[in-house]
Amino acid sequence: MKGVLGGLLGLVGLSAVAGLLVTATVTPAIAMAGFTGSQALTLFDELPSYLKPSEPMSPTTIYGNDANGKPFKLATFYEQNRTPVTFNQLSPTLVDALLSSEDKNFYSHGGVNLLATVKAVVENVRGTSSRGASTITQQFVKNVLIQQCEQDVPPDDEHYDDKMQQCYLDAATAKGSAGIERKLQEMRYAIQVEKDYSKNDILLGYLNVSNFGGTTYGIEAAANRYFSTTAAKVNLAQAATLAGMVQEPNLLRIDKPEGTWTDKDGKAHNTKDDGYETTKKRRDYVLGQMYLNGQITKAQYDEAKATPVTPKISTTTQGCASARDNAYFCQYALSVIKKDKAFGATASERAANLKRGGMQVYTSLDLRVQSAAVESVHSRVPAFMSGINLGGAAVSIEASTGRVLAIAQNTQFSESAADAKKSGISSQVFAADSAHNGANGFSVGSTYKLFTLIDWLEKGHSVNETLDGRASGTAGTYNRDGCGGTYTLAKDKAIGNSGRNSGYVGSVMRFTARSLNTGFLAMAKQLNLCDINQVAKRMGVHLGSGWDVTKPDQEKNPGANDPFPSVLGSKNIAPIQIAGAYATVANKGKYCEPRVIDKIIGQDGKEIAPPTPACSQVISPEVAATAAYALRGVMEGGTGGGANPYDGTQLIGKTGTAEKEHTMLVESSTKVTTAVWVGNIVGLVPLKKFTAHGVRLNDIRYGMAREIQRAANKAYGGDAFPTPDKNLTRRVLKDLPNVVGMSVDDAKRTLTDAGFQVSVGTAVDSDQPAGNVATQAPGAGQVAAGTTVTIAPSTGKPKETGLKVPDVKGKSAAEAIAELNGAGFTNINWDGRCEPSSKVADTDPAAGSTAQANQGIKVRCEREDGH
Repeated sequence: MKGVLGGLLGLVGLSAVAGLLVTATVTPAIAMAGFTGSQALTLFDELPSYLKPSEPMSPTTIYGNDANGKPFKLATFYEQNRTPVTFNQLSPTLVDALLSSEDKNFYSHGGVNLLATVKAVVENVRGTSSRGASTITQQFVKNVLIQQCEQDVPPDDEHYDDKMQQCYLDAATAKGSAGIERKLQEMRYAIQVEKDYSKNDILLGYLNVSNFGGTTYGIEAAANRYFSTTAAKVNLAQAATLAGMVQEPNLLRIDKPEGTWTDKDGKAHNTKDDGYETTKKRRDYVLGQMYLNGQITKAQYDEAKATPVTPKISTTTQGCASARDNAYFCQYALSVIKKDKAFGATASERAANLKRGGMQVYTSLDLRVQSAAVESVHSRVPAFMSGINLGGAAVSIEASTGRVLAIAQNTQFSESAADAKKSGISSQVFAADSAHNGANGFSVGSTYKLFTLIDWLEKGHSVNETLDGRASGTAGTYNRDGCGGTYTLAKDKAIGNSGRNSGYVGSVMRFTARSLNTGFLAMAKQLNLCDINQVAKRMGVHLGSGWDVTKPDQEKNPGANDPFPSVLGSKNIAPIQIAGAYATVANKGKYCEPRVIDKIIGQDGKEIAPPTPACSQVISPEVAATAAYALRGVMEGGTGGGANPYDGTQLIGKTGTAEKEHTMLVESSTKVTTAVWVGNIVGLVPLKKFTAHGVRLNDIRYGMAREIQRAANKAYGGDAFPTPDKNLTRRVLKDLPNVVGMSVDDAKRTLTDAGFQVSVGTAVDSDQPAGNVATQAPGAGQVAAGTTVTIAPSTGKPKETGLKVPDVKGKSAAEAIAELNGAGFTNINWDGRCEPSSKVADTDPAAGSTAQANQGIKVRCEREDGH
């Protein structure tokens, strides 16, 4: 210590002798380089000589898109609230104020005030001070060193606060030999910085990096925080206040009306009540220096000094809460920033970049859809209802890209631990899975039937195939080859439909439009339940917990491949996954993983590659087009009709109800897919027991989805869906048995067992015994599956022979059969192209000819092209 001090005192003498050699930028370096033999010089030469100031910690800002497609700020995240500015964004008055009080010779010295620094070192050795009369360049160096030290402390370090405080202590308050070495290091770095950077750059760097109290860093953030203005627009009194504040920022800050320090008697000072006396004294000192240096007039000085310190505090909030109605979208985007390697290789690096990296993150949020979603959800789903923990959420996705356009929720957003258990308040994103700040998903009900439909089509079946969709048929064996063998559903466990509907024989088109449980189970009996869940996985679906939808687990995925979960959707899945699956159908079979990040700009202004979009063809365009054809029936007179805005845009969709406690609805144009959920956040309270705004809770989904999709259609439009595949819409012919002569009961049983529907007509005269079937239409042979067969019992009275065949050309097949029956003919057949509504081309025997009552009459129908 003695040698170092002696060397420095020698350096003082040398400086006095060599005063004439001092120049603006190099004098300290020349003086020191010419002094040999001093321990001080040895220490100085051994210190690191190069400091490259890094970018200071800066906030990361997340942006959405307003109704005109222009970015707007959603939320900001920071450790240090800083807004870097350029030199031309600084008020000249502010620059004058700072230089007058801190370093009036800034533009003439070489970075170090040697005599003042030696004086500070002597005081440091004596223990009378840990500070020194540093130049702005030296102060800049000190702040850069603090900043670099802080940047090396991971945000998730368990000793974060202690290490951050130590960074300041090491750089600013060391005493004794450590303090001397700190000063020497500052000097050496300051000399180098002056060589490498212009004076304006150094001054700007100092103003951008300096602390102004609390988490306020940089002159722009300080001007905004304390006076709700900018560094370019501060007035004289404000400029002097800010310039004075850098000396002791936490002592002189003016956002603590209760005061910033207390005396030995416990009295608070620098309070609102005392006019921020401590800060005012420092401000007035700055004003005095400006006057003495000729930078302001006496009148300006007097007026500014007489002005009270009047803060106009602007509160800068950070985090997703500041996004207000868009907070849940922000939460989803935040989860991506924290987990995707586009934002850093490790979790710690991503956390640091979020709050320190100064990124500008541009998201896919579109206010044209988002605003409608917020309004639709908030106006229909109360945040709080007595007797039920009610949730409601909506998400819209651009089908061709996976870009998430909107996420809205009924609850109030808060991450406060105090609010965690309050009803109507949540930080969870109900539309998302657990990996994206969401819940564990909700039971999706019949929206899961999509995957049975897709598997049905991929196996080559037709949507016009007719099956026995009666409840009694759900019992029996289901194939699970590859994931658990067969599954047998006992007769007493047969599954029914809503509204006590026992089901019917019908086509897959009809089952889809009416969401018939028993019809889809009839389809599933001809499929493999394992394959149905594999289809869901291919189309981007996993459980809300992240668990594989195909993988059984007693707790995570119970009964994974049983009929009820696999076909009817008793699986907990996030609405955004269901939206993504239906978007795949709308996008011609190409699945695009939901994404929210469009662009990232780094602190240096350069673009950073965003998370890679992931789109892949997972079902064929033919299957997608045919599935869309069937799903249009849901929105056009089917169970989803109430959610159709009928604005001219073709829509596909599906409804889902799960055990009366959850409801879901998904609908899509070729451009945008919307999924909504209303249900129990926790608990199993039936929704139909409650109403909100005059609507039962289980029906809220219709209006909610309708208005969101209306906005999406207005913003993005929509095309007609592709024509369905001919093979996948073909008429499937089946053998129709001959039941003439059977009892009516036997005939009905025979026909229904064969997959036909039966209508019993009026008794007719016939040679058959009374009560037995006298006629059937159509007659035995190949007919369309699911055809309704009309049978007429016999009166037991023989009918006269030689009947005239009526002219039924141009009538519908159903009308023709009725007329032929009325004419006394008992054995009527139609060809394979006939349906009840088809137009009749001719008959064989021809109209006007004579035929026996029991002679076969063939009805031929026109082709669809009119021939």
